[in-house]
Amino acid sequence: MMIIRPITHADLPALVGLAKSTGVGLTTLPPNEAELTKRVDAAVASFAGTARKADEIFLFVLEDTTAKRVVGTCGLATAVGLRQPWYSYRVGLVVHASQELGLFTQTPTLFLTNDHTGHTELCSLFLDAGYRRDRNGQLLSKSRLLFLAQHRERFSKKIIAELRGVSDAAGKSPFWESLGRHFFSMEFSQADYLTGIGKKSFVAELMPKHPLYSSFLTPEAQAVIGKTHPHTLPALRMLESEGFRYEGYVDIFDAGPTVECDVDDVHAVARSHEFKAEISNAAPPADAVMYLVSNTGIDSYRATLVAARPTGASFVLSAETAAALNIHAGDDVRAVPLAVSDRH
Repeated sequence: MMIIRPITHADLPALVGLAKSTGVGLTTLPPNEAELTKRVDAAVASFAGTARKADEIFLFVLEDTTAKRVVGTCGLATAVGLRQPWYSYRVGLVVHASQELGLFTQTPTLFLTNDHTGHTELCSLFLDAGYRRDRNGQLLSKSRLLFLAQHRERFSKKIIAELRGVSDAAGKSPFWESLGRHFFSMEFSQADYLTGIGKKSFVAELMPKHPLYSSFLTPEAQAVIGKTHPHTLPALRMLESEGFRYEGYVDIFDAGPTVECDVDDVHAVARSHEFKAEISNAAPPADAVMYLVSNTGIDSYRATLVAARPTGASFVLSAETAAALNIHAGDDVRAVPLAVSDRH
């Protein structure tokens, strides 16, 4: 059985192993044991309710309970930019016009901003390549939305997700090669790594503060502004189906898009409901659909996928699934159909 649960200190070796498999572009999961230890410490404190808001991060793992193996991770950062500045480029437009000369030009611009300060972030999503099947990716990513819905008061009004930008097989980013390299004199992978381990002060020290004309960049760099790495397209499509939209903000290193949504408008948040658990080992009805279901705890949070057809206020779980979710008959559960098309 595949179960989502809060990360613990015992999961650190598995997390380090996953981080070493991510490749370039996932700054919130750096392959650095010391930094990951800090993040696990922060996550454990967050689930315990002892972390400050600026440090709160809820990290979850996907566990194959049969193999007793952690195969994925995902996270929710409560409010970004309260401890260190949160930088993005806002894609804009400057118009130059002269009636006398009959000229009218529109020039795209990039402006360094901290506009997302205080927003909640979906972060640190990574799934072992051998488990990218059987809806495991959807379970891993969307389980955070049920946690968000259940504990709405803990999070900000708006939620964002930074998506990996375009880079080649060698990890080179055309956007970085055309822009960032001129100010940082280092490889994209090194800058990405330094940001991931919290050394962000160099961004403020070295990045230009004035608007940049993106037309000065190479055609290859211009072409990838706001574009997602091919491996990240499924994540983008999933977020779009839940209501997230690109609003013109991109990463300052690889120009990958930031998508955002008001939390109350996230489809899984708005359409999820609480039910009373009913324990039965009867086969699911013929018209059952796949549900994402969780308990209502914080440090005891558990989530999984169940084929079901809730009736009234009841949600039927098998004894095995109820035990995996730490659920007893009559306990509250939160559930939502996994597929947006099944949410009536």
